[in-house]
Amino acid sequence: MGVDPGTNNMGIGVIGFNGQKAEILVMDTLKLDKISDHQAKLKKIFETVLRVIDQFHPEEFAIESPFFGKNVQSMLKLGRAQGVAMAAALYRNLPVFEYSPRKIKQAITGRGSASKEQVAAMLQHLAVVQNTPEYFDTTDAVAVAFCHFFQSPNDPLNKKRSYSGWEAFVSANTKRVVK
Repeated sequence: MGVDPGTNNMGIGVIGFNGQKAEILVMDTLKLDKISDHQAKLKKIFETVLRVIDQFHPEEFAIESPFFGKNVQSMLKLGRAQGVAMAAALYRNLPVFEYSPRKIKQAITGRGSASKEQVAAMLQHLAVVQNTPEYFDTTDAVAVAFCHFFQSPNDPLNKKRSYSGWEAFVSANTKRVVK
């Protein structure tokens, strides 16, 4: 499960794999901008994360880590939203992993400075996302989930092999050799 935390929009993504094919089980944005009370927003975040965990039973929880901005009040509110989402995962005994925005972009696009549009486009390629959602928080959350999965030794799309030499590599990867 991946989360792109926010106090106005929070992205939620749950991915699964069917053999070699990635499947997106949840790709949504929790809209919080109409809730004026900050504590009510935090409660809604906690309840929503618990509901998604209880419905889809993810094995692990990944979240975008804080980034440093100029507005201290915004940073405090974002930190609270992240903490509440993490607390919900911990409440359900899920291991929690944090990734920086740069690390997530690097894992998905190959460039840590990629735009949100580039991340969304690459997810369309990776996970057969049909259309770019209305909010990039949604694709960002799915990107967090994929970033975490790509770090996992269980990643079926990234089987790490060792070869005894170039000859072994070439014989195992004939389609990659250009003559």
